[in-house]
Amino acid sequence: MMEKVKQRVIAYIDGSNLYFGLVDAGLKFCKWLDVKKLMGRFLDPNQELVAVKFFTSRLLHDVVKEARQDVYFRALASSGVDLIFGSYHTKTLECYACKHTWVTHSEKLTDVNLATHLLMDAHLDAYDIAFVVSGDSDFAPCVEAVNETYAEKSVVMLFPPNRINDSLSEEARSSQLISKEKLIECQFPVQLLGIDGIEIQKPVGW
Repeated sequence: MMEKVKQRVIAYIDGSNLYFGLVDAGLKFCKWLDVKKLMGRFLDPNQELVAVKFFTSRLLHDVVKEARQDVYFRALASSGVDLIFGSYHTKTLECYACKHTWVTHSEKLTDVNLATHLLMDAHLDAYDIAFVVSGDSDFAPCVEAVNETYAEKSVVMLFPPNRINDSLSEEARSSQLISKEKLIECQFPVQLLGIDGIEIQKPVGW
């Protein structure tokens, strides 16, 4: 008998939404997260994970945080995760009353990149099931477009802690909250080898 072909799953992870979900929920100790292993925890027996895409931007203007982030990106890459980068833009704001100015940083293109990949991969028939890790309601039209245009495909929402979103739940085929237990189970080891063969060490404080 021919073996039944498994459903192909691609995971699309909104890195910032996931990170701040962890921080807001008091789960900073879960930041050393093996997202590929985590996505595997949501697979049914008839499904296989064919790709994990992590959408994020490199931090600016904080050398210590930049270094920790770079270590994490190396760990993700070592596990086979695809990193797709947006960018941070700086903007100077001014108080009209006192004329005090300050600089803010905003992330650009990350959401657009994720939505574009989700739609294009559906068009290219790269997946049967899409896991989207985010609680950002901006993705609702994109999720709706995939589920309505491609009847044979499904977008499943996996919400980070403190990020459940009703509008996304309504548009997705199904949704669930990523539990604290799964996050704890799916941490990278303290030490691992990068794709370049150089040892990666979990950042202090993570």
